[in-house]
Amino acid sequence: MKILLSLTVVAASLFGNLVHAADAVDLKVGDKAPTFEALDDTGKPWKSSEHVGKKIVVVYFYPADMTGGCTKQACGFRDKLGDLSKKGIEVVGVSGDTVASHVLFKQEHDLTFPLLADTEGKVATAFGVPVTPGEKKVTAKFKTGKEEVLIRNVTTARWTFVIDKDGKIAAKNTKVAAAEDSQAVLDAVEKLAK
Repeated sequence: MKILLSLTVVAASLFGNLVHAADAVDLKVGDKAPTFEALDDTGKPWKSSEHVGKKIVVVYFYPADMTGGCTKQACGFRDKLGDLSKKGIEVVGVSGDTVASHVLFKQEHDLTFPLLADTEGKVATAFGVPVTPGEKKVTAKFKTGKEEVLIRNVTTARWTFVIDKDGKIAAKNTKVAAAEDSQAVLDAVEKLAK
């Protein structure tokens, strides 16, 4: 009886993993990008339907505000925003951090593009980006000398997508080098133009 019960538990576990794997999204270049909505750093809904089709939209997923690699990635986009805008590109960052955390992150690093609070990982899941559930609290010190506790409910992998004006995935990067991501996006868009 114990052996049968153990086999049933193992089979259920394997079956559950297979179902989950079969349900996982695997967007490829040329696929239609998912339509999504999340609160931005002003607390207002940011709807992809209001942006996709008007410009090329870069959706970059990152693990956490105020961490080394994520800061380099965000500042890279900030520093290249002029070049990106000239090519008709709009940038939006997405993480599991809260709106309040995004506000502090943007202020600390003078970020000038929207950050979306994907606190349940729904946007990441729609793009097939791996999501790790579990609340994390990080104490961050700011240039003002003030310390704040930043709360994140889910942690996403660092992936970047470029959505063309037709609403299709034009580029997908699952092995993002944080500091070089903005240049990689520029290079990808230049290749698309050829």
